[in-house]
Amino acid sequence: MKMVNVGVIGVGAMGYNHARVYYRLENVNLIGVSDVSERTLNKVSKKYDAIGYNNYDDLLKNPEIEVVSICVPTTHHFKVVMDAIEHGKHVLVEKPIAFTLEEAEGMIAYAKKKGVKLGTGHVERFNPAVQKAKELIENDVIGDIVSASAKRVGPFPPRIKDVGVAIDLAIHDLDVMYYIFDEEVTQVYATMGSILEKCEYEDHAEIMTKFENGITGILEVNWLTPYKKRALEITGTDGIIAIDYIDQTIDVDGKFAQDVQIEHEEPLKDEIKSFINSIINDEEPEITGEDGLNALKMVLAANKSSKKQVPVSLDEIRRVK
Repeated sequence: MKMVNVGVIGVGAMGYNHARVYYRLENVNLIGVSDVSERTLNKVSKKYDAIGYNNYDDLLKNPEIEVVSICVPTTHHFKVVMDAIEHGKHVLVEKPIAFTLEEAEGMIAYAKKKGVKLGTGHVERFNPAVQKAKELIENDVIGDIVSASAKRVGPFPPRIKDVGVAIDLAIHDLDVMYYIFDEEVTQVYATMGSILEKCEYEDHAEIMTKFENGITGILEVNWLTPYKKRALEITGTDGIIAIDYIDQTIDVDGKFAQDVQIEHEEPLKDEIKSFINSIINDEEPEITGEDGLNALKMVLAANKSSKKQVPVSLDEIRRVK
């Protein structure tokens, strides 16, 4: 069994989970972790028997480390990812891939130039309920798809300080719809607003998307709801598929109604295993940098639509050169 040596940069809430998963995988050695918080760094490095680095550049200079997960705030993605690529590391960067389109394009181009793999952490694609829904749709269980409606709401997360609810939450369901339907989004219309004084960006958004084949996607996301809900309902000509992301369950109603049994898995574990396997087998990651860029484009189109108060075509969002 080939062993892969890894490091994690940024071990707050999400990075901690990356370190946990890496530590438990049989074909992975978690060599080092890095964080600007001394307290967090000491806690995680001790728990997972890894070298702790106050300066992530020192982690990148470790020749043993082949792969890094980058879980720092979005506004720092570009610099940290580019530094990692410069040191020849394969990179799995948490979503969103970057803060701007130009940053994402630069990261993708530099990874190709340096011959390293760049993956994006769109973890919901690995949710077993999403995987099963895609399979059912491909088998025409609910006929031709007409529309999809997503609801991703909950209380305000104090740890999110550099982005709004659209880029933090809506990006999940935009990417899942794109993944399940395997169709490009052509147009986006959105309304957004901010109510909470503690939030510098938008804290609620309603987004409508139009796909190439005519499917309509509707998303409601917010940091205002006192309970957490993560759901997606897909309507077809012969029925409906309802997904609960949290419970990892599916309900199928209509012409071919059925009881769907799903084996629960940790999506992050499957995502990381997939990326590690792409390194071992020298294959494209399942979720590439280009996939991350595509998801970012949809969110940027939504932001632009909200500001201009008009529908925005994705052609208006500059494409990769």
